[in-house]
Amino acid sequence: MKKLFIHIFLLCMFSFYSFSGEKVNVVVIGAHPDDCDIDAGGTAIKFAKAGHNVLFISVTNGDAGHHEKGGGALAKIRRAEAKEAGKRFGVEYIVLDNHDGELMPTLPVRLNLIRLIREWNADVVIGPRPNDYHPDHRNTAILIQDAAYMVIVPNVAPDTPPLKKNPVFLYTEDNFQKPYPFEPDIVIDITEVFDQKIYAMSAHESQFFEWLPWTNGTLEQVPENKKDRLNWLAKWRNPHVKDNIRKGLVKWYGEDKSSSIKQAEAFEICEYGRRPSDNEIRELFPFFKD
Repeated sequence: MKKLFIHIFLLCMFSFYSFSGEKVNVVVIGAHPDDCDIDAGGTAIKFAKAGHNVLFISVTNGDAGHHEKGGGALAKIRRAEAKEAGKRFGVEYIVLDNHDGELMPTLPVRLNLIRLIREWNADVVIGPRPNDYHPDHRNTAILIQDAAYMVIVPNVAPDTPPLKKNPVFLYTEDNFQKPYPFEPDIVIDITEVFDQKIYAMSAHESQFFEWLPWTNGTLEQVPENKKDRLNWLAKWRNPHVKDNIRKGLVKWYGEDKSSSIKQAEAFEICEYGRRPSDNEIRELFPFFKD
């Protein structure tokens, strides 16, 4: 009963903000602690700095993502890293207790995500496409897709009040080409907050300075000094703005401003959620008005 009261209170509070137009409620969902950070960290910082509400959800606890550590000990490390990253991003960060590498799109996990999306009264939900090398990423995408319509259905997870309207669901950018390549419908300039994104990401020390370099054979290249590590991570995670992303920047920022943009994050509209007009996108992403 107490939990239900809290759910209802949060829903009412966020409903007021959303209705008044003062706040946008954003949920970013990733398979592992650090996925949200990589895919939408800059956009999250921009929302948070503007006073909006951002929630990061890691669907697994990351307990398999290391070459020397594992299990509960690693999950504890990754949860602490996510908590610190959340502080640096200015967002709330939740890590669910599902095993890394074993995630399946089951009904209990889907219902958990539905409840969290409802509690946050999400206007925008961001997550991966179902085209990916990692089964956890693919299954996270399926979970999000399966939740997309159900968040407004009262008899699904009836212990948490349904949303009054379906959020806009967005896919994050990837390089996979089959069955079709990523299509950038919305592109956000993150140049001004890129350094903060890198600093926030660096909280995941076990990943960016240990596990991931080990997987790609560059562990010996990781600097010892914290400042050097930030510079190293920035070079590694500073992708070239592709031609199709550049075209999206021109659409949303204009020819003159877009030409000076160095870093961007792009999103594709998921057809399972609400289909926003360009005007609605400009309301949900007020950065284009700057």
